[in-house]
Amino acid sequence: MDDITVHRHVLDELEYAPMIDAAQIGVTVENGIVTLTGHVRNYAEKSIAERVALRVRGVRGVVERIEVRYPDNPSVGDEALAERCAWVLEWDVRIPEDSVTLKVERGCITLQGSVPYYHQKAAVDKALRRLAGVTDIVNIISVKPPAQAAEVKSRILAALRRSAKDPDTIRVHVDGDKVILDGCVDVWRDRELAERAAWSAPGVRAVEDRLTLAC
Repeated sequence: MDDITVHRHVLDELEYAPMIDAAQIGVTVENGIVTLTGHVRNYAEKSIAERVALRVRGVRGVVERIEVRYPDNPSVGDEALAERCAWVLEWDVRIPEDSVTLKVERGCITLQGSVPYYHQKAAVDKALRRLAGVTDIVNIISVKPPAQAAEVKSRILAALRRSAKDPDTIRVHVDGDKVILDGCVDVWRDRELAERAAWSAPGVRAVEDRLTLAC
């Protein structure tokens, strides 16, 4: 797909997406790489814009240069923001207690620590992105400890047998903390189920999806 078409589709998708003021976001495309510029009202909107661009067919990557400008410029100091973040993490039952530390500098939150599941790492980001004053989130939380390859594979296959329409067409390979999904599926839902099952296994830090549609 050529860059002009990708550019039009990204603009249309941003315009269609809820919670985004697309008029304030600039889009350029070069060799399938989309660059987003402009400004948004909060960090959550910034994250949505990036995800929207990535789901457009033909997009090979996204360079995100959007600035967060809060309405009426509310002043939230780093110390107050760090305290809010700490309270949010303490009350979120999805996040293990004392597993995450954070640093705040000019509204940018850097997250460190380790959790046993990938979905817990994602939950930290999700829990903080809507707080006023957040301008960016750097999530370098690690997923530990790595599980045995045989155990990871067994759990993923069991999850697929419970949910997928035709689990026998999906092959699972485990290489350390990386899961490779191969084979083919005849419905998109099964591909999503396979990815979710892989990410849900303990110790998984990367998932490579090689599944194709229509066996």
